[in-house]
Amino acid sequence: MALRTLAPYDFPPRDSVDRFPAPLLYIGWDGHMSFCSPVCLPVPPDTPFTALRDGILPTIYSQHPDFAQIDWSQVEWIKDGQPWQPQAERSLAENGIGHKDVIRFRTPGLTGIAGSHS
Repeated sequence: MALRTLAPYDFPPRDSVDRFPAPLLYIGWDGHMSFCSPVCLPVPPDTPFTALRDGILPTIYSQHPDFAQIDWSQVEWIKDGQPWQPQAERSLAENGIGHKDVIRFRTPGLTGIAGSHS
């Protein structure tokens, strides 16, 4: 990310990928305010997208009553603020997901606890 500064701003970043056990991935579930912001996890780039969806996401979001009702074929994915369709059988890297990327998902028809997000 480019910075505009008033004075020289030249030093190595402290959040580069080499400082973490795996690249960081931010994941957010839109419209479910029990989770106020995306979560951030170190996830190896060779992780299959299906492992993220079926193995990692349940550890984060399954306490929400809507989670068990998700129809994954209807989920709307967002990457870099744009609609995006991941290739489930490919790795995160093959899907273009890198260090500190943010992906979000929307679940049509699921509007939060007692319809709190409508």
